[in-house]
Amino acid sequence: MKRWIILSVIVLAIGVSLFFVFQKKSNGQVHYRYTRVNRGDIVRTVNATGDLEAVTTVTVGSQVSGTIAALYADFNDVVRKGQKLALLDTTFLATQVDESEANLAKAIANFNATKRDFLRAESLANSKLIAPVDYDRALADYETAQANVSAARAGLTRTRTNLNYAHINSPIDGIVISRNVDVGQTVAASMSAPTIFTIAQDLGKMRLMASVDEADIGQIATGNPATFTVDAFPDVTFRGQVEQVRLAPQVNSNVVTYTVVIGVENRTGKLMPGLTATVSIETARIESVLKIAASATRFRPTADKQPTNSTNSQQSTTQKRVRERNDPTRATVYMADPKNVLFKKPIRVGLTTSSEIEVTEGLAEGDSIVIGTLTASEQATASQGTNPLNPMSRAGGPGGPGGPGGPPAGGGRSGH
Repeated sequence: MKRWIILSVIVLAIGVSLFFVFQKKSNGQVHYRYTRVNRGDIVRTVNATGDLEAVTTVTVGSQVSGTIAALYADFNDVVRKGQKLALLDTTFLATQVDESEANLAKAIANFNATKRDFLRAESLANSKLIAPVDYDRALADYETAQANVSAARAGLTRTRTNLNYAHINSPIDGIVISRNVDVGQTVAASMSAPTIFTIAQDLGKMRLMASVDEADIGQIATGNPATFTVDAFPDVTFRGQVEQVRLAPQVNSNVVTYTVVIGVENRTGKLMPGLTATVSIETARIESVLKIAASATRFRPTADKQPTNSTNSQQSTTQKRVRERNDPTRATVYMADPKNVLFKKPIRVGLTTSSEIEVTEGLAEGDSIVIGTLTASEQATASQGTNPLNPMSRAGGPGGPGGPGGPPAGGGRSGH
């Protein structure tokens, strides 16, 4: 029992000694997070949401009022141009046609009578047997009767046309995506044509109406490729291409957006009108270039860890930052020498996204760039020889110079 107590005390003493040794070793030393310059592709995208719809959608309505007597098409039916879709009750419309035919017959009879009176008046007027005023009256009656016949014929044409409108036919080839009435329902066309069917011409080709924020609309052009997903098929990525950028702004709660029309092939038939899509529009792409994480250009060391060489005075730093703001191709990153001392590295950049930046000058593939500092717990772990961000770190120091997480042992100044 005494032997176990003695061993426990010895182990505890060794642990405390090691703690103070490592604590002293790491006193004042800051461990940094690093990222390496690598080669790959950079893609800049704009994200948006939108709704799918058919390229051509026609609403079929009724130009006359009446009661639905029969329906010959239903949801999802494929229809052809001219095919009968519905029929209104024709009783009242047929009665109007009969009435118009009677009015025309009456007008023709009156015209014939006035024509005979006019011919007699004309003959008597030529023989100077009637006063000119009587001749003028007969001529006016004849012309009025002639006009009444024309009006009666127009009325008959109108009522026959209304009777034909009771037969509702498909205006295009397509598929019925909506039916809004049932047999026995009354439709009133007094103010506007009521919608009876909605027909999509071809669901093999659809379009996605994406709402793009005004801050991003300047990056989008006709021909940009796009990918999107829908909740109905979350594991499937669909593809399309920008066909049009509409100039009309849409303002909602002081937020300005623009509509971007994306053409979509729907050969599988999975996509349906009305589905909400999450869109990613590709606005720029470059392949096989040097790139770094965007966070590398945003890293700035604390005041006590600023590089102290004369070329990096406060005035010089301010001037450089002004130049960088005026020239978007310039940027500054930080590297560390073998003694873990930071130094600035000016670089030139190209295509920039929210997560990656193209490096056109100043760095070489494999260079390690500082992107931040480790937290207190991570530094405590790092001081004991283990970098939680880089378990494979070597003796050069976890996350530091010489290790896989840090700059090369030669100083990291090989980038140009």
